[in-house]
Amino acid sequence: MIVVLISLLFGGLFAACYFYLVRNYNYWRNQGIPCAKGLLLGLGHMWPVVSLKMSFSDFIQQIYKDHPQHSMVGIYNKTQPALVIRDPELVKIVMESNFDSFSENLVKVDPQLDPLFAVNPFFATGELWFISRKRLSLAFTSKRLKLMYSCVEQGCKKFDDYLDRKMSKSNGIIELEMRNLFCKYTGEVVAKAVFGVEGFCFDENHPTSFVTMGKLIFDPTPLSKIAQTFNFFLPEFNKILKIPFVPKQVDYFFRRIVKEVLHVRQQEIEHKNNFLQLMLDLTKSEGKQIDEDFLTAHAFTFFSDGYDTSSITLSFVAYQLARHPHIQQRLRDEVETVFDKYDGQLTYDSLKEMTYMDQVISESQRHYTTSGTIAKICTKEFELKGSDGLCCRVKPGTQIIISIFGLHKDPKYWPDADVYDPDQFSADRKSEITKFTFLPFSAGPRVCVGMRMALLQLKACLATVIRKYILEVSPKIQEPLRMQPGSFMTAPVGGIWLYLRQKIRRSCLLRETCISLESSESPRARSIVEVKQQFNAVMDGCQRYTA
Repeated sequence: MIVVLISLLFGGLFAACYFYLVRNYNYWRNQGIPCAKGLLLGLGHMWPVVSLKMSFSDFIQQIYKDHPQHSMVGIYNKTQPALVIRDPELVKIVMESNFDSFSENLVKVDPQLDPLFAVNPFFATGELWFISRKRLSLAFTSKRLKLMYSCVEQGCKKFDDYLDRKMSKSNGIIELEMRNLFCKYTGEVVAKAVFGVEGFCFDENHPTSFVTMGKLIFDPTPLSKIAQTFNFFLPEFNKILKIPFVPKQVDYFFRRIVKEVLHVRQQEIEHKNNFLQLMLDLTKSEGKQIDEDFLTAHAFTFFSDGYDTSSITLSFVAYQLARHPHIQQRLRDEVETVFDKYDGQLTYDSLKEMTYMDQVISESQRHYTTSGTIAKICTKEFELKGSDGLCCRVKPGTQIIISIFGLHKDPKYWPDADVYDPDQFSADRKSEITKFTFLPFSAGPRVCVGMRMALLQLKACLATVIRKYILEVSPKIQEPLRMQPGSFMTAPVGGIWLYLRQKIRRSCLLRETCISLESSESPRARSIVEVKQQFNAVMDGCQRYTA
């Protein structure tokens, strides 16, 4: 009798658990919305993501590709229904036209676990989002960007010196992983632009380098993969495990930096042109007390947004240039022409004239963005109508997912979508791009507030590199590129390894030839025949180095 009762009890518990897990799995069928294949009990469609077999962005892109005939596709994020929208008009409605109904991003952080991330406009909601975004926007006006350009300029100088030192120890060629390389540059720029301090990013042995702190946050180590998975895809478990996204030592590092800078500022008269000073000025103008926690959180937002996203973008641009030498040379020609016009100086105004560089960056972002998805939460009930006739009454709490990767590589909107062609973004063709099919910085009220600063530091760094070095693909790189599972940002497995080969200028080779002729002891060395032979050898050398 007891055995029967126990069996009935376990049977009842199993049945209750089963019906609880499947309670929503008819939701999309009842709505008349096509549903993706691969549904698993309790996990919905998320097994490839949770098991770290695929990145979330690659997973959503696959859903996008599998339903080319539909404007929207239903999936289940564990037991909750989520809607993947494929129609650019629906993207416009969600991100811009009816922003009030979809104003919140899906990903959130626990303010108790991650107070530094809590005010980031990407994670913040409501009044906190509005205040944070407004404050950050003030840092990126045209006037402020011109003032902060000196930070970019200093970063480029240190970056150039670093590469010179590396080259001096080699035979004119070095092999580097691009994301690690460019993190040094972006870390140095952000340290100066945010805090007005040295980042020590090019000192590889410095214990408190901004690069060291950045790696602790953004490098997808096995532990950080698990932490990111819990933070972004299994938040209910993280309420128990309490794994912070920002390690405690990073939190302490930035709080200490802000405290030290504030102490120094109280003793200085000179006005500093950096973000922290702007936040201090705003606080004083509003007649408020200085809140170190609030200042630190805003400064950390600037750092986190400007450090990793820019270095990832630079690494993908460098990769595309290495894969397409003719485009690399065309960009180099533009950079050298502009440099000549500005007497060899890289200035705020000179960067504006590098229009082909804008095209190169945009086309690289079309192929590889820093994040491959945009995920929103419905906050007010709204009816979405697709161009194919599908209609969905979206209820509050429903997840809306947009595949940036899918839209960027859809042949319906991009002829020869897999071909790398910067001319798609030329002045005469840019108007042909279907709106809301190119979203590297998002769109609508939540568009990236630091977009102009990001482009400024991207262009300055590319100009510095491309002017002096030739980029070539290293055999270390794992092609075709595959994105790391468990990483919120787009990170290729194995990294992006390239060669940087020192570019020898024609003027340098000619000068070396003349010196060798003048130093020759043989009178015949100065004969016209030998001069011609050596000059032709010089020209051959130029062609090899600039091919």
